[in-house]
Amino acid sequence: MPPTHHATSAESLDGHSQQSHQSHAYNAHGGANAPPTPTKSTSPPRSSAESVQRPGGGRVEESVDSHGGETDGEVGAASATEMATLVEPSFDENILRALCDTDCGVPLLLDRIKQSMVSCREAAVFLKRRASVEDEYGKSMQKLARQAANEYATSEAKAGSYVNAWQSSMRTHEIMADNRIKFATRLNEMSEELANLAKEVDKNRKATKDLATRYERTLQDAEALMEKTKNRFDLTAEELERLLLQKEGESLKDNAMQGRSPVNGKRVIGKAVAKGGMLLKGKNPQNLQRQEDDIRARMSTASDAYRKAVTEAQTIRQEYFNFQLPRILRASADSRTQALKECVDEIDLGTQYHLARYAFLCESIVHSDASIISPPDEHSDSSAPGLKATMESIDNRTDFKTYMQAYIYAHGGQNRGPRRTGPAEEGYLPPIAPIQHHPGTSPSPSHAPLSDKGRPTFGVDLAEQMARDDVDVPPLLHKCCEAVEKYGLTTQGVYRIGGTHSKVLKLKERLDRDLDSVNLDAEEWSSDISNVTSVLKLWLRELPDPLFTASQHAEFMEAARNENERARHIRLHERVNALPDPNYSTLKYLMGHLHKVAQHEAENAMSVQNLAIVFGPTLFGQGQPGMNGNGMADASLQNKAVETILEHYTDIFVDEGEEA
Repeated sequence: MPPTHHATSAESLDGHSQQSHQSHAYNAHGGANAPPTPTKSTSPPRSSAESVQRPGGGRVEESVDSHGGETDGEVGAASATEMATLVEPSFDENILRALCDTDCGVPLLLDRIKQSMVSCREAAVFLKRRASVEDEYGKSMQKLARQAANEYATSEAKAGSYVNAWQSSMRTHEIMADNRIKFATRLNEMSEELANLAKEVDKNRKATKDLATRYERTLQDAEALMEKTKNRFDLTAEELERLLLQKEGESLKDNAMQGRSPVNGKRVIGKAVAKGGMLLKGKNPQNLQRQEDDIRARMSTASDAYRKAVTEAQTIRQEYFNFQLPRILRASADSRTQALKECVDEIDLGTQYHLARYAFLCESIVHSDASIISPPDEHSDSSAPGLKATMESIDNRTDFKTYMQAYIYAHGGQNRGPRRTGPAEEGYLPPIAPIQHHPGTSPSPSHAPLSDKGRPTFGVDLAEQMARDDVDVPPLLHKCCEAVEKYGLTTQGVYRIGGTHSKVLKLKERLDRDLDSVNLDAEEWSSDISNVTSVLKLWLRELPDPLFTASQHAEFMEAARNENERARHIRLHERVNALPDPNYSTLKYLMGHLHKVAQHEAENAMSVQNLAIVFGPTLFGQGQPGMNGNGMADASLQNKAVETILEHYTDIFVDEGEEA
């Protein structure tokens, strides 16, 4: 039969084959089962099967969009709802979306984690080396101080105040060495913590990387399977078309048939010819019919396999981009793994925390050494006066007098010198008469003994001495503050610079014996106001109960911990109002005085913060309950409390009537 109706081009051949296949499939199965991709998955449902489709997915996604039953709006709404539950609202959505949208989100974070780990390990190595240096320095100084103290004790060196000062200075060096060793221990701990942090993050990075690789491999395998089933379907379709042409009497040589799609660079028709050798057999109608039935059965199977592969590949792709990838980047659902962004945050924040902690420890150790060598007056006491005060306490005259008396007592009868007395005719001179004061004269005022009137001030309970003197403000506080306001408001470093140790003790003794008779306007005291300020701070330190009271120490520290300025002000105001009346009135007068000092900051360089550093431990006392034996732990809180009270002096102490 003449071939009058067969196709003469690849397009008509493709259309003819598609019509023939659809017609046969409809008759055999009761519906169309050609390869257009369905949108509903026949595989087990996944958690993100209805998520929005990723754009640019290729030929398979375009087939779904053109034949699917769901609209883009419905799918997009479902995806937005689901994404809101997958990622915490607190996370920066812009960062997450940018990471998910880029093709290199996973390697980007993996490389960033590598950089952070290198930085973390470098910091750990530095801290370990610094700890080694500090430990060696501390142990060497400790050994030197102990050796020097022991050697001096066994030598024939000077005694008296010198040996006391020497042994005290060696103890000071031991304290400094001990602080350095503790500092080195802290640095070693921080170095180990950083090293462990880097190891843990590296472990989590590898686990998450393996998980991401498995997810990507699963998607790639699904896409490869889809392509493989597609090729198989195309080959079967070409074979069917070829058979139909043979059945209609078409000759292979008369038809230049072209395959619909190339596979691996070769034409599909070539493979069809290679695999369809049966078509070269005789044109027996029965054989052709059996071949057609066999090919149609294989084509139906290939179509079902292709449809299933497309559906599963699309489902896996949607699950990967809408569920697995965001979880890998930001929030991992698997407790055994950690999201990459969480790894980045953990190691970056951990490294920054330890470096900030290192800076704080460096500042603390330097401040500690400075306080030990030359402590502010509020830190000085009889047990730890500091190196400067220790060396100034050496009294060479008294030491020599003591040594002379002891020497004369021990050796006076053994080493006889020339005769002292004898007859005048032999040339001996009469002994020199001792100096005596004439009647009616009095000793020098500087050496006149003071009478003790029985009203001690130092070391006496505040309420007791105020009740005894029937005053609202302690007389010593009033007297010293008036002198400071008269002579010291413009003095550089007032209250920060300590006075001469011997003069401070002398003024303390006079004030304790007869406060009213001491004239602070005298040249002896007004010329160096630091002696007066040191006595005032010494009086505050020697109060049996600190001005802020030991019973309320914990409450004051808790109020000072407030980070919010307004809240800290309110809580400290409440604590001040809860003080006993003597303490409150004394504190009010003292804060008013310090407020005046701070107003002259341009001349005296004593700001509110500097005054708070000076008076913090003084007003709270040393070694009070609640400090847990660690003075440095509460020192910053004490300073912050005094600073806040002084800054808000007017709000806390001054009434509107007084201010007017």
